[in-house]
Amino acid sequence: MNNNRKPRLLALAGSLRQDSWNRLLASAAAQMARDAGAEVVEVNLRDFPLPLFDEDIEAAGLPEQVSRLKDLFASADGLLIASPEYNGSVTAALKNLIDWVSRPDGQYGRAEVFQGRRAALFATSPGGLGGMRGLNHLRDILQPLGTWIAPTMLAVPESMNIFDAEGNLVDDGARNQLRALVEQTLAAIAV
Repeated sequence: MNNNRKPRLLALAGSLRQDSWNRLLASAAAQMARDAGAEVVEVNLRDFPLPLFDEDIEAAGLPEQVSRLKDLFASADGLLIASPEYNGSVTAALKNLIDWVSRPDGQYGRAEVFQGRRAALFATSPGGLGGMRGLNHLRDILQPLGTWIAPTMLAVPESMNIFDAEGNLVDDGARNQLRALVEQTLAAIAV
Protein backbone atom coordinates (compact mmCIF):
# COMPACT_ATOMS: atom_id res chain seq x y z
CA MET A 1 0.00 0.00 0.00
CA ASN A 2 1.12 3.55 -0.68
CA ASN A 3 1.97 4.91 2.76
CA ASN A 4 0.96 8.42 1.67
CA ARG A 5 -2.73 7.60 1.71
CA LYS A 6 -5.20 6.28 4.22
CA PRO A 7 -6.11 2.59 4.05
CA ARG A 8 -9.45 2.01 2.34
CA LEU A 9 -11.89 -0.54 3.71
CA LEU A 10 -15.28 -1.92 2.82
CA ALA A 11 -17.53 -2.81 5.74
CA LEU A 12 -20.51 -5.05 5.14
CA ALA A 13 -22.82 -7.52 6.78
CA GLY A 14 -23.92 -10.70 5.05
CA SER A 15 -27.52 -10.06 6.04
CA LEU A 16 -30.38 -8.56 4.07
CA ARG A 17 -32.45 -7.99 7.22
CA GLN A 18 -33.09 -4.32 7.96
CA ASP A 19 -32.55 -4.67 11.71
CA SER A 20 -29.59 -7.02 11.48
CA TRP A 21 -27.40 -7.34 14.55
CA ASN A 22 -24.50 -8.06 12.20
CA ARG A 23 -25.07 -4.82 10.29
CA LEU A 24 -24.77 -2.99 13.61
CA LEU A 25 -21.55 -4.88 14.33
CA ALA A 26 -20.17 -3.99 10.87
CA SER A 27 -21.02 -0.32 11.49
CA ALA A 28 -19.23 -0.42 14.83
CA ALA A 29 -16.14 -1.90 13.15
CA ALA A 30 -16.34 0.74 10.40
CA GLN A 31 -16.36 3.53 12.97
CA MET A 32 -13.41 1.98 14.80
CA ALA A 33 -11.48 1.86 11.53
CA ARG A 34 -12.34 5.51 10.81
CA ASP A 35 -11.19 6.44 14.32
CA ALA A 36 -7.87 4.70 13.50
CA GLY A 37 -7.46 6.80 10.34
CA ALA A 38 -8.97 4.62 7.61
CA GLU A 39 -11.43 5.54 4.89
CA VAL A 40 -14.43 3.23 5.10
CA VAL A 41 -17.33 2.63 2.74
CA GLU A 42 -20.24 0.81 4.34
CA VAL A 43 -22.05 -1.50 1.93
CA ASN A 44 -25.64 -2.55 2.58
CA LEU A 45 -26.44 -5.67 0.55
CA ARG A 46 -30.04 -4.45 0.21
CA ASP A 47 -28.70 -1.65 -2.00
CA PHE A 48 -27.25 -4.23 -4.41
CA PRO A 49 -30.00 -6.71 -5.28
CA LEU A 50 -28.35 -9.58 -7.13
CA PRO A 51 -29.90 -12.44 -9.05
CA LEU A 52 -28.70 -15.87 -8.04
CA PHE A 53 -25.41 -16.46 -9.79
CA ASP A 54 -26.10 -18.02 -13.18
CA GLU A 55 -23.60 -18.21 -16.04
CA ASP A 56 -26.46 -17.68 -18.52
CA ILE A 57 -27.30 -14.34 -16.87
CA GLU A 58 -23.61 -13.47 -16.81
CA ALA A 59 -23.25 -14.32 -20.53
CA ALA A 60 -26.18 -12.06 -21.37
CA GLY A 61 -24.44 -9.12 -19.70
CA LEU A 62 -23.03 -8.39 -16.28
CA PRO A 63 -25.72 -6.86 -14.03
CA GLU A 64 -24.95 -3.20 -13.23
CA GLN A 65 -24.97 -3.83 -9.47
CA VAL A 66 -22.26 -6.49 -9.92
CA SER A 67 -20.06 -3.99 -11.77
CA ARG A 68 -20.60 -1.43 -9.02
CA LEU A 69 -19.69 -3.99 -6.35
CA LYS A 70 -16.57 -5.08 -8.21
CA ASP A 71 -15.41 -1.47 -8.44
CA LEU A 72 -16.00 -1.01 -4.70
CA PHE A 73 -14.05 -4.17 -3.86
CA ALA A 74 -11.25 -3.20 -6.26
CA SER A 75 -10.87 0.20 -4.56
CA ALA A 76 -10.48 -1.38 -1.10
CA ASP A 77 -7.33 -2.51 0.66
CA GLY A 78 -9.32 -4.49 3.18
CA LEU A 79 -12.68 -5.86 4.21
CA LEU A 80 -14.63 -5.78 7.45
CA ILE A 81 -17.23 -8.53 7.15
CA ALA A 82 -19.90 -9.32 9.71
CA SER A 83 -21.25 -12.68 8.67
CA PRO A 84 -24.45 -14.00 10.23
CA GLU A 85 -24.66 -17.75 10.55
CA TYR A 86 -27.51 -19.50 8.76
CA ASN A 87 -27.74 -23.25 9.35
CA GLY A 88 -24.10 -23.40 10.41
CA SER A 89 -22.75 -21.56 7.36
CA VAL A 90 -22.69 -18.21 5.54
CA THR A 91 -25.84 -16.58 4.26
CA ALA A 92 -26.98 -17.20 0.71
CA ALA A 93 -26.80 -13.43 0.07
CA LEU A 94 -23.13 -13.24 1.07
CA LYS A 95 -22.13 -16.37 -0.84
CA ASN A 96 -23.98 -15.11 -3.92
CA LEU A 97 -22.18 -11.75 -3.71
CA ILE A 98 -18.81 -13.52 -3.52
CA ASP A 99 -19.72 -15.77 -6.45
CA TRP A 100 -20.63 -12.79 -8.64
CA VAL A 101 -17.78 -10.50 -7.62
CA SER A 102 -15.09 -13.18 -7.98
CA ARG A 103 -15.92 -13.89 -11.64
CA PRO A 104 -13.62 -12.68 -14.42
CA ASP A 105 -14.95 -10.09 -16.83
CA GLY A 106 -13.45 -7.65 -19.30
CA GLN A 107 -12.15 -5.43 -16.50
CA TYR A 108 -11.13 -7.80 -13.68
CA GLY A 109 -9.55 -11.24 -13.65
CA ARG A 110 -10.86 -14.20 -11.65
CA ALA A 111 -10.98 -13.25 -7.96
CA GLU A 112 -8.81 -10.18 -8.68
CA VAL A 113 -10.85 -7.96 -6.37
CA PHE A 114 -10.20 -10.38 -3.47
CA GLN A 115 -6.52 -11.07 -4.10
CA GLY A 116 -4.18 -9.38 -1.66
CA ARG A 117 -7.02 -7.89 0.38
CA ARG A 118 -6.86 -8.06 4.16
CA ALA A 119 -10.07 -9.10 5.92
CA ALA A 120 -11.47 -9.11 9.42
CA LEU A 121 -14.25 -11.64 9.91
CA PHE A 122 -16.68 -11.34 12.78
CA ALA A 123 -20.23 -12.26 13.70
CA THR A 124 -22.83 -12.07 16.37
CA SER A 125 -25.83 -14.26 17.01
CA PRO A 126 -28.36 -14.85 19.78
CA GLY A 127 -26.85 -18.30 20.34
CA GLY A 128 -23.92 -19.28 22.49
CA LEU A 129 -21.42 -19.80 19.65
CA GLY A 130 -21.91 -16.30 18.25
CA GLY A 131 -21.72 -17.43 14.62
CA MET A 132 -18.28 -19.10 14.68
CA ARG A 133 -19.27 -22.02 12.44
CA GLY A 134 -20.28 -19.63 9.68
CA LEU A 135 -17.05 -17.65 10.08
CA ASN A 136 -15.03 -20.82 9.55
CA HIS A 137 -16.89 -21.42 6.28
CA LEU A 138 -16.39 -17.81 5.16
CA ARG A 139 -12.66 -18.09 5.82
CA ASP A 140 -12.59 -21.29 3.75
CA ILE A 141 -14.30 -19.44 0.87
CA LEU A 142 -12.16 -16.29 0.92
CA GLN A 143 -8.68 -17.71 1.49
CA PRO A 144 -8.53 -19.63 -1.84
CA LEU A 145 -9.54 -16.37 -3.57
CA GLY A 146 -6.33 -14.80 -2.26
CA THR A 147 -7.69 -12.90 0.73
CA TRP A 148 -5.60 -12.69 3.89
CA ILE A 149 -7.80 -13.40 6.90
CA ALA A 150 -6.93 -11.95 10.30
CA PRO A 151 -5.85 -14.89 12.48
CA THR A 152 -8.41 -14.03 15.14
CA MET A 153 -12.04 -14.21 14.09
CA LEU A 154 -14.57 -12.78 16.52
CA ALA A 155 -17.86 -14.49 17.36
CA VAL A 156 -20.02 -12.60 19.85
CA PRO A 157 -22.85 -14.54 21.52
CA GLU A 158 -26.12 -13.09 22.85
CA SER A 159 -26.46 -10.37 20.22
CA MET A 160 -29.63 -9.05 21.85
CA ASN A 161 -27.58 -7.96 24.89
CA ILE A 162 -24.56 -6.22 23.32
CA PHE A 163 -26.24 -3.18 21.73
CA ASP A 164 -28.19 -0.33 23.27
CA ALA A 165 -31.55 0.93 21.97
CA GLU A 166 -29.78 3.21 19.47
CA GLY A 167 -27.74 0.33 18.04
CA ASN A 168 -24.45 1.22 19.71
CA LEU A 169 -22.12 -1.62 20.69
CA VAL A 170 -22.06 -1.28 24.48
CA ASP A 171 -20.59 -4.60 25.58
CA ASP A 172 -17.05 -3.72 26.71
CA GLY A 173 -15.59 -7.15 25.96
CA ALA A 174 -17.05 -7.29 22.45
CA ARG A 175 -16.03 -3.70 21.75
CA ASN A 176 -12.43 -4.27 22.88
CA GLN A 177 -12.10 -7.51 20.90
CA LEU A 178 -13.59 -5.92 17.77
CA ARG A 179 -11.26 -2.93 18.04
CA ALA A 180 -8.26 -5.26 18.37
CA LEU A 181 -9.39 -7.18 15.27
CA VAL A 182 -9.83 -3.97 13.26
CA GLU A 183 -6.40 -2.73 14.36
CA GLN A 184 -4.82 -6.09 13.46
CA THR A 185 -6.32 -5.85 9.98
CA LEU A 186 -5.17 -2.25 9.50
CA ALA A 187 -1.66 -3.25 10.60
CA ALA A 188 -1.66 -6.05 8.00
CA ILE A 189 -2.66 -3.52 5.30
CA ALA A 190 0.23 -1.25 6.25
CA VAL A 191 2.81 -4.02 5.69
